[in-house]
Amino acid sequence: MTEDRISCKKMKEILLHISDVVISEEGCLTDLDRACGDGDFGIGMLRGFTNVKQQVGSYEGDDLGELLMKAGFAITATVGGASGAVFGALFSSAGMRLKGKKEADLVELAKAFKASLDTIMKLGGAKPGDKTMVDALAPAIEALEAVARAGGSLKEAFEKAAEAAQKGAEATREMIAKKGKASYLGEKTLGYPDPGAVAVALIFRAISEKYNSN
Repeated sequence: MTEDRISCKKMKEILLHISDVVISEEGCLTDLDRACGDGDFGIGMLRGFTNVKQQVGSYEGDDLGELLMKAGFAITATVGGASGAVFGALFSSAGMRLKGKKEADLVELAKAFKASLDTIMKLGGAKPGDKTMVDALAPAIEALEAVARAGGSLKEAFEKAAEAAQKGAEATREMIAKKGKASYLGEKTLGYPDPGAVAVALIFRAISEKYNSN
């Protein structure tokens, strides 16, 4: 096993970069949600990740789990409805698994984000194929777990997870929404990627970019 670990300081840099990336894509996410929802998803993500920047930026501790929980709670507190709950859980559930740790290795991170996936699937009742964020998140977590089992590095794991999330998001173009507000539009959602899945792909791309920047 490659003995590389991610510190609280590095995770803070990653979360701030994720926030910048998601905020910069607000227009794209809004346009997608006009096709697959009610058009408010981009604004919600803008508000949520603006709050993440504030909460994470002001955090001066060294508890990796606590930092991730702050990010998650910042989203849940600012973004209404189901989006706030599930995107908040992406970070807060992982944080709960890592609470008390100053750093984590790939195996620990993969388990933490698997806990997030499990929580999100329970919260929304979504499964792969329903045209939701799960379609990008599940393959990303599977990629993390596969690299962890193979004894690979965090760098490789984040690269593979970003690729898997992007492929998963793209695959939602050919799906009919079965959950959430988009499900009422039925076949009208064909041809458009799910905004939540695209947001997950943006998040994992940002993780890989920032982790590999040093």
